Amino acid sequence: MIPVDYHLHTNLCGHASGGIEDYLNQAVRKGIKEVGFSDHFPLYFLAPGEIIPDYAMSENQLPLYVELVKQGAGVSPIKVKLGIEVDYVPGFEKKLAFELAAYPFDYVIGSVHFIDGWGFDNPAEIGEYGKRELGAVYEQYFKLVQRAALSGLFDIMAHPDLIKKFGFRLERDLSPLYEETARAFKKAGVCVEVNSAGLRYPAREIYPAPSLLAIFYRHGIPVTLGSDAHAPDQVGAGLDEALKLVRAAGYREITSFNRRKRNLIRI
Repeated sequence: MIPVDYHLHTNLCGHASGGIEDYLNQAVRKGIKEVGFSDHFPLYFLAPGEIIPDYAMSENQLPLYVELVKQGAGVSPIKVKLGIEVDYVPGFEKKLAFELAAYPFDYVIGSVHFIDGWGFDNPAEIGEYGKRELGAVYEQYFKLVQRAALSGLFDIMAHPDLIKKFGFRLERDLSPLYEETARAFKKAGVCVEVNSAGLRYPAREIYPAPSLLAIFYRHGIPVTLGSDAHAPDQVGAGLDEALKLVRAAGYREITSFNRRKRNLIRI
């Protein structure tokens, strides 16, 4: 049985389908014990009037999102948590902290999808990989992930090696980058998301890779689970495999959250 799926999106973000009820119904059918919605937080770092189409909910949709999740929690036979996924962009930490404080989130997921304005996981921008030195891209990505964790803004770090999404892999040993990231996560006190969405993309691998997860385990960093569902039929998808990976790394507990406080679930 899947204990939690903490990474569900909704149609409010503009690039997912289905409403909250649809996701909850699927979670019940799959026997998932607890779910959390973590749709994309408004893009707080853009200049006034600037937009990224179909990427995140707007500022005026955020209160609606919170209310809809609360309503869903009120009628669902399974536990429902209010989460949010937030892109980390350096220089906007104070603004983000202020905006997050206005809502009663159970957890805040931090993620990195942009490197100097380049949406590296956007299929429309995949051509940029051919213009950059891949080693430098990996270095930049992991430095941003580390900085995000150390900002103190986030409870969970999402898909920590998302940079592999399209299958662009470095030939060299990534252990030094992985160790550096694990040390930053440990210092920051964050939880790591084991995210099954990588199985649906050219990476064909869960985030994080087994070798990175093993390093996280060695550093004592807690984990949770997320399918990163962008459609109701993706709820829980791949999490059986993710749970096997977690156990193989040595973990015997999964982290859940309530009002940004951790609890442990035996697996």
